[in-house]
Order: sequence, then C-alpha cells, then structure tokens
Amino acid sequence: MKKEIHVVGAVIKANNKILCAQRGPGKSLAYLWEFPGGKIESGETDKEALEREIREELLCKIEVKNKVTTTRHEYDFGFVNLTTFECDLLEGEPSLTEHVAVKWLAVEELATLEWAPADIPAIEILMGQTIR
Repeated sequence: MKKEIHVVGAVIKANNKILCAQRGPGKSLAYLWEFPGGKIESGETDKEALEREIREELLCKIEVKNKVTTTRHEYDFGFVNLTTFECDLLEGEPSLTEHVAVKWLAVEELATLEWAPADIPAIEILMGQTIR
C-alpha cells in the first residue's frame, strides 16, 4: 500500500505576480516547478505548516489567506494530498535554500513552466482554464 503524504503549498502573490519555485536535483520530481511549501507535521494546522515551511525554505514571512484547492495525485512514491493557499508576502525576499530557482510570473504566464502534476489543478483554477 502506498503512503499518504499531506502537504501544503503557497501561491505567494506580490506586485500582481505569483512566486514559482523549481525543485532541486536529487529530490523526487527534480527540476519541476511547484508552489513552495512542504509536509504538515504532527499537531500543525495547514496554516502553521505553510508559514513554517516558507520561513525555512525561502527565509521570508507570509500571510496565509484563502484556500485555492486540495488535490490528490498518485506518484510512484505515494499519494500526495496537496492543499494550496493564496498568500501575501509580508517580509523578506525569497532566498534559495532548497530550490534551484524561483520566478515571479503573471497568472497568464504560469502555463509556460513544467509543473509538478499535483500543482496543475491549482494553476488551472488560478488561470481559469485547463492547461494539460
């Protein structure tokens, strides 16, 4: 039986652009783009996990706002249950600690990147169309 992995992702908005993060080498889904975030630890709410992950991964502070969607995607390593939230950047500039690149893109530019499959439904909602 495959494991269930519960994660959160941040759709960080600033200056009418959205932060996109590229996964690093040696990780699953290497070099695919994602909304930054990570695993929910025991005893954490989705919001607490997301604030902690962004603080640890990007060294900045966000305000978690509205939920975008929750998706479930089967990968070879297990089922990922991803809940994405719209967030505002409050403090700091995103720094690369786990990702190899970040880009700020307008909503209409999101489809130009190769995204991790679990992130695609959130992008479709943000763009208001199907991008598969």
